Formats: sequence, structure tokens, C-alpha cells
Amino acid sequence: MPTNLYGPGDNYHPENSHVLPALIRRFHEAAEAKSPSVSCWGTGTPLREFLHVDDLGEACVFALERWQHGPEDPPFLNVGTGVDLTIGALAEAVAQATGYRGEILWDTSKPDGTPKKQLDVSRLAALGWCARITLVQGLASTVAEFREQLRAELVRL
Repeated sequence: MPTNLYGPGDNYHPENSHVLPALIRRFHEAAEAKSPSVSCWGTGTPLREFLHVDDLGEACVFALERWQHGPEDPPFLNVGTGVDLTIGALAEAVAQATGYRGEILWDTSKPDGTPKKQLDVSRLAALGWCARITLVQGLASTVAEFREQLRAELVRL
């Protein structure tokens, strides 16, 4: 059972994507337009955990090679970093990764969602696996991939 995923091949649609790719698109566009501010939903206080898709792939291979679940064990392993951060801190990290330097505004008329979403990854950690891609590293490569995707779309037009 993976936590929130991000990385190459994500859906960056402005209206139907998940929080991290939506923020990447929003902050990239604001940086390009030199917008003075970016508005984000809610208060920025909910906590979320994010895992790069390459780490999920490695965790799956690791579990297939090493995990032997007994009859009394739950039939799944949680896969994540075990570390969460506020949506506000995530927005700041995405702003930095995209080169956006304006103000981040919080639209508190919009919902926050669940206050905290974090997985207990202790069973997978006990087997010896942990995520290796930090959020800063993952954001840098994901923003680069997003921008390459945009360039490819422009060439096709």
C-alpha cells in the first residue's frame, strides 16, 4: 500500500491532478509569468507524506525478494517515507524547485482535507528498506521532467 506518489509520468492537469503535480504546474506557470502571488487551497496545515515513484518500484522489488508473510501477518506492506510535512512546507519546496519567488497565499474558504495522512512503514523498515530519494531531489527531477514534457508538447504543436 503506497503513500501519495509523485514523479515522472504524473498527471499535471490543472483541474484533475493530485496535490503535488498540481502545485508543480501552478508554481511553474507563476514563475514563467512572474506572478506576484500564488493561491493555494486551505490553510496549508494538513500533513501529507510523499514517495517518489522510483522508490516505490525499488520497494516492490525489495519486498518480492525478501518479504515472506506468515499466516497471521497482514497481507500487505505500507510503502512510504515515514515522514510527513505540511502542505505549506510542500508549497514552499515546490516554489523553490520551480524558481518561483513570489508570495504564497492561502485561500481558507477552500477545504483543507484530512488533517494528517501518514503511513506506518515500520514493517518494511524492519526488513531493511527505506526510501532513498529525498523530497528535494525528487522535486528537482520531477520539475525537470514536467518542463521537458511541456517542451515536447510545444514541439508537437
